[in-house]
Amino acid sequence: MKTYIAKKEEVKRDWWLVDASGIPLGRLASRVAKLLMGKHKPIYTPHVDTGDFVVVVNAGKIKLTGKKAEEKFYYRHTGYLGHLRKIPYGRLRAERPDLMVKLAVKGMLPKNRLGRKMLKKLKVYAGSEHPHQPQKPKVWEWIK
Repeated sequence: MKTYIAKKEEVKRDWWLVDASGIPLGRLASRVAKLLMGKHKPIYTPHVDTGDFVVVVNAGKIKLTGKKAEEKFYYRHTGYLGHLRKIPYGRLRAERPDLMVKLAVKGMLPKNRLGRKMLKKLKVYAGSEHPHQPQKPKVWEWIK
């Protein structure tokens, strides 16, 4: 019996709709990363992008457990000396919840070309409206 290796031409991609309201950030990010990588499929191959497209809605209603809203920070650097910016996650959730979810998922994907390609299949929206209705996304059911 030979080992099956998926080819990029054979991969069938689905669209998934994930509702983030009331879900902890890390739990949401890990499950979305699995969908983007394709680990939920029997044809999963680590060096081939077998994942699906994922649309995350209601990112503004995501749950931050503990004191993460005040004590956890998002860091970015402008490129100038002494210009390290740090934004608390509570403010980031209020201003840019889509960026918060995207960065959490990015941290759980491979750190190479394949991971950057997978991240392009993630669409995050702060509210419940999204422009991907023509793709007929399936609703991802959470198993508690």
